[in-house]
Amino acid sequence: MNRLLSTIPLAALTLLALSSCGSPTATLPEPAPTDSADAPITSLSGTKLSDAVARSRVTAAGIPVVSSGNCSTRSNSSCTSLEQINSGTIDGIITLKQASGCAVNITGGTEVGHASGTYSHYNGYKVDTSITTCISGYITRNFTYIGLRGDGAPQYRSAAGNIYAKESNHWDILYY
Repeated sequence: MNRLLSTIPLAALTLLALSSCGSPTATLPEPAPTDSADAPITSLSGTKLSDAVARSRVTAAGIPVVSSGNCSTRSNSSCTSLEQINSGTIDGIITLKQASGCAVNITGGTEVGHASGTYSHYNGYKVDTSITTCISGYITRNFTYIGLRGDGAPQYRSAAGNIYAKESNHWDILYY
């Protein structure tokens, strides 16, 4: 019997114990989502992050956040803010760095001053990165060219459906 019990997962044993106490509908509570920098968020790509949590994640991955104003205030267009960015956007930029092996610098986030819309910077779906030979080569070699955006920026789509638009001085990246 002890050997059998050691092969049953703890959660199943807990449910078994709860149901044997006269409460057949008792279940274990779902763990609450966490915002800690070391907790991976995989199925919650739309979870909004604080600037501090988002910065700690990208910094841990070796991605600096650069600001022309040397600030992170979301309401200042000279700053680079990650306040209220989607966790999926942070996951995406980290994946880009890891997959490409290139240096990646975030130069734009959720601060004011970008175009509006549902899938916008302000709503947490976009980041801007510096243009480098390495990252440009990776994007143009590995993603599908889908034509010019309305403003003339060439666009590329990844297999995951994310859009990379090469603007005059940065990559504008949309993570769905």
